[in-house]
Amino acid sequence: MTSRTTRKDTKKTGLILSGGGARAAYQVGVLKAIHKILPKNSANPYDIIAGTSAGAINGVALASYAENHCIGIRHLERIWNGFSPDQIYRTDLMGVIKTLARLTRTTLIGRKYKNDRVSLLDNAPLKQLLSRVIQFDNIQKAIDNGALHAMCVTGSGLDSGESVSFFQGHYSITNWQRHRRVGYRSRVSIDHLMASSAIPMIFPSVKINHEYYADGAVRQLAPISPALHLGAEKIIVIGVSGEAHKRKDNFHISSYPTPAKVMGHMLNAAFLDSMETDVERLQRINRTVSMVPEKIRNKNTMELKHIDLLEISPSRSMDEIAGRHVDELPKTIRIALGGSGNTSRNGTGILSYLLFSKGFCQELIELGFKDGMDRREEIEAFFSDQLDYPIEPAL
Repeated sequence: MTSRTTRKDTKKTGLILSGGGARAAYQVGVLKAIHKILPKNSANPYDIIAGTSAGAINGVALASYAENHCIGIRHLERIWNGFSPDQIYRTDLMGVIKTLARLTRTTLIGRKYKNDRVSLLDNAPLKQLLSRVIQFDNIQKAIDNGALHAMCVTGSGLDSGESVSFFQGHYSITNWQRHRRVGYRSRVSIDHLMASSAIPMIFPSVKINHEYYADGAVRQLAPISPALHLGAEKIIVIGVSGEAHKRKDNFHISSYPTPAKVMGHMLNAAFLDSMETDVERLQRINRTVSMVPEKIRNKNTMELKHIDLLEISPSRSMDEIAGRHVDELPKTIRIALGGSGNTSRNGTGILSYLLFSKGFCQELIELGFKDGMDRREEIEAFFSDQLDYPIEPAL
């Protein structure tokens, strides 16, 4: 039985959850804050959920509980609060040695077998965990019952070079194709989640149909676009960049960058830059649309329209938080990453993506909740049109 209040016939709200490995714990905190701010027993406030990488895992989990949003939020928080690295990837000595040996052999002399899975870490435990905690069949039930309009998971095709959004939604939604961006109707499964979260060279790629896919954040030039194609008319973006849009005016170059720092820089480029750029692009479009009268837009059949946007990103540095939890990373993984250079201050960039530890995840959830509550007035204004009665003000 769905626990929800009555919703008006309003603009469809799209929730966009970006990738970022363990950083995605922050999204759970923000979602928890939004749930607390909205009236008790509110309906699922997200008509459309679009996720990438770890954000896709959060999104699919949320979509599977669209008919009982309250339970879904608690379930998601419980999962992240109980995380440990060995639930995501193998941390035992033998498992780490096997993946490193396979990676080294492939790099030096090539693959032994055609379908060898080559990666730094083995994320088989993650697949087992997701298979247990996510009820994929509930997604279609929620769509059929009107609790959810659509959801999608994005992966990056290694052969086609395309950003592919696998969507499941209302029958009226059709496939789309843009330059390097396509959307295919699919029955979202565990393979789509594993493909979307397959960080290149760290986790193995996944074959779907006739192509191998890596992390969806790679070459995702327009992360907001899938939600718009699915029908979203207003967008809430929960990012994981940390101190977003703040430029460091003073920084000290102490030594040549470690491999971990270079890898962290590449991961930031894949996971963070595209989202921030797309948000800025949408803001510019909104400003342009606001300066063109509606009559002129209609007369000239301009396809541009204003999209309400709410962006929530971490108020503190993810890398600094990760640095305080270095000891929570298993010793075998610290060695696999190259020793202390990857777990020092210069290596926390990559650490923040792989640190699926209880302490780190809980601190990010707490930060997300605080940031969400600090934006209470904006959140209330964003969702004010969805309910048949006003939201009670904060005490």
